[in-house]
Amino acid sequence: MAPTVPSAAKSASPSQPSGKSEVADLKQQLRQLAGSRAPDADDQRRDVFKRVISCMTAGIDVSAAFGEMVLCSATSDVVTKKMCYLYVGVHARAHPDLALLTINFLQRDCRDQDPTIRGLALRSLCSLRVRNLVEYLVTPLTTGLKDPSAYVRMIAAVGAAKLYHISATACIDADLPASLKALMLSDPDAQVVANCLHSLQEIWTLEAANSEAAAREIETLYSKPVVFYLLNKIKEFSEWAQCLVLELASKFLPSDNNEIFDIMNLLEDRLQHANGAVVLSTIKVFLHLTMSMTDVHQQVYERIKAPLLTLVGAGSPEQSYAVLCHLHLLVMRAPMLFSSDYKSFYCQFSDPSYVKKLKLEMLTAIANESNTYEIVTELCEYAGNVDVPIARESIRAVGKIALQQYDVNAIVDRLLQFLEMDKDFVTAETLVLVKDLLRKYPQWSHDCIAVVGNISSKNIQEPKGKAALIWMLGEYSQDMHDAPYVLESLVENWDEEHSPEVRLHLLTAVMKCFFKRPPETQKALGATLAAGLSDTHQDVHDRALFYYRLLQYDPAVAERVVNPPKQAVSVFADTQSSEMKDRIFDEFNSLSVVYQKPSYMFTDKEHRGPFEYSEDLTNLTVGTEAQENVISAQRYQENDNDLLLSTSDKEDNGTRASNGSATSTYNAPSDLIGSSLISSQTPAETSLINTGGPTYSSQSNFSLDDLLGLGVTETPTPPPPPALTLNSKPVLDPGTFQRKWGQLALALTQCSLSPQGAASLMNPQSLIRHMQSNYIQCIASGGQPPNYKFFFYAQKDGATAFFLVECIVNTASAKAQLKIKADDGTAAEAFSTLFQSALSKFGLS
Repeated sequence: MAPTVPSAAKSASPSQPSGKSEVADLKQQLRQLAGSRAPDADDQRRDVFKRVISCMTAGIDVSAAFGEMVLCSATSDVVTKKMCYLYVGVHARAHPDLALLTINFLQRDCRDQDPTIRGLALRSLCSLRVRNLVEYLVTPLTTGLKDPSAYVRMIAAVGAAKLYHISATACIDADLPASLKALMLSDPDAQVVANCLHSLQEIWTLEAANSEAAAREIETLYSKPVVFYLLNKIKEFSEWAQCLVLELASKFLPSDNNEIFDIMNLLEDRLQHANGAVVLSTIKVFLHLTMSMTDVHQQVYERIKAPLLTLVGAGSPEQSYAVLCHLHLLVMRAPMLFSSDYKSFYCQFSDPSYVKKLKLEMLTAIANESNTYEIVTELCEYAGNVDVPIARESIRAVGKIALQQYDVNAIVDRLLQFLEMDKDFVTAETLVLVKDLLRKYPQWSHDCIAVVGNISSKNIQEPKGKAALIWMLGEYSQDMHDAPYVLESLVENWDEEHSPEVRLHLLTAVMKCFFKRPPETQKALGATLAAGLSDTHQDVHDRALFYYRLLQYDPAVAERVVNPPKQAVSVFADTQSSEMKDRIFDEFNSLSVVYQKPSYMFTDKEHRGPFEYSEDLTNLTVGTEAQENVISAQRYQENDNDLLLSTSDKEDNGTRASNGSATSTYNAPSDLIGSSLISSQTPAETSLINTGGPTYSSQSNFSLDDLLGLGVTETPTPPPPPALTLNSKPVLDPGTFQRKWGQLALALTQCSLSPQGAASLMNPQSLIRHMQSNYIQCIASGGQPPNYKFFFYAQKDGATAFFLVECIVNTASAKAQLKIKADDGTAAEAFSTLFQSALSKFGLS
């Protein structure tokens, strides 16, 4: 008989491992307890096992005790067995050679009389995940699927899926999927049925990529006998299993309306379930089954309102937010059906900010003629909220409701009252909304301008609020007596204004005011153009230069460009396309609804939108013979006559352009720009002054400069940059390319492709060959329609300087975005011109 363990070992605290020496001590104690038949041996083993698990949890490597743990596994104590299985499952993956020691005792435990031990042993055996032990898993799994204990069958059903991930061939050869299917349709235990269903879906979905038989088996899961069999047992399932069955039912294609009504009658009571996941899964089934039945679909919306609103008011804020996100999606599709329940979306004092923000969006969506007054009154109360972001959102919500043409008169009065609150953020948000209102309802200009004219620009600190005020000063300068003088004071403080947005609006506003009240604005215009031309921000500088050249060309043309007759804006652009909303609706009851974007946008990097790629080169194929994977996007086929089944105002994707703005080139004589202006430009800016275009006399040029008070003198035209020649056979390895890419400065440009070039990109290799003919080589490429990404490089002839290019092409808009980096910065512009010229000729030859 082995000696008993000293009592001191029993008293050691399992939560206080002493370090490396502890492992040796534990091994010694386990060796002494192996085979011990002392009355208290089981208790001693349990205490030692607790210390082993404690050390393992603390990060101490106890794999050295693997053999001793296996020797001590021969016990009838279930707690000790569980700890032993946990230890084996953790260390078997890191030490597959030692895992073979566990096979005998695990297989022996799989034949134990106690079903709990059989199930635990089978679960541990499947969790080893060691490929060379697969042969030992098949027999216990096959036996486990036929075990009289439901617990063991439940473990075996999940183990089959684990075996498939270890060795798909072994799982298929053992015919486990067929056994799972038979068990699913015959087993009396609901949890066993649910586990079989889950494993079958996982196995057949993965196997379908390589086997037509598996694809057919997936279709049998969605057949009427299987779906109705599972739905009739749904009350017996756990909540998790109910969601699994309901997800299966949502993909069922009924043959007639009677089947639809049968399913809905079976699931009617699931809408009253206390679990939010079950309710949302049931709603998804109802919505998807009735997509082709307009009247019934509308009745479904009416039926699901009460369960959803109940869930919003119950449970944690996180659950409320998830349910509100789904309600928000439904409200956007059918706002008229929720308009009578607007009070359910009023903000509570205890709501978190993210819940309040979502409720404000929903109040905005459901506002109509019957409830606008009550909703706006409630929103106005939130404007004084101590939570500044919520106060901002409430003001924006009031403005959005006004833009929907509901009771505009009263809402405009409410908005103008916000300007009297003497809060900077309230004033800024209100000015932005007043600007949008005036764009849509010009008839309200007199009432709005009367109030806005009393606001001092010095009291507005936020750039967007100040930019909105400046826009109104320029647009309605004929109605605002002090407009030229307010603009002049803003120009005098040009250097103190750090926001480019404000400076850009100021340039345009002064130009508009000049055409309406020239004598009073003449001096301000000259100062504005001079300040803009010397501004360090590229956009501000370019706009000032454009206005200056436009005035030189013809003031009448400049007025038609800057201040043309305007029509009221009818509809403001939606930030999310209707196709995107329909895709999100197809993924109801998933994270897509919470994120408000389809799953492909946050699960697969290659499916991102145009020009949203990372700088990483590792995901691209190196070499010019890269194979391109083309994955066709799934599109939702809508019914344009049904406002509930699809979102209105579908965009034509074929005519959608990229977010970049088009640029136009205006040529003017270089001698019109005097030395006082050119001296303030950088070399790159000076090179923008073209020498083409019509010719003007110096006298006419000086008359404009004198009129604006610029005092410009003539200067000679700068010489053109030397022509750039490229090496016909440059050599650059991927590692050097990536190192240089991380070190060199970046330049951004955008250019267009010819329609023939965009069409030729169906075969990306054609672009690579075309650029090679221009001595520009491709080192990596990737992407899929309509977005392609290429990395090019070229070398300056007779020098070691390289040019690196990231070219992202969108074939739908025929646009290309270029990121150019160069060893020789002085030649970067010349190379950019050369590259764009080569790209524009693609597909024309």
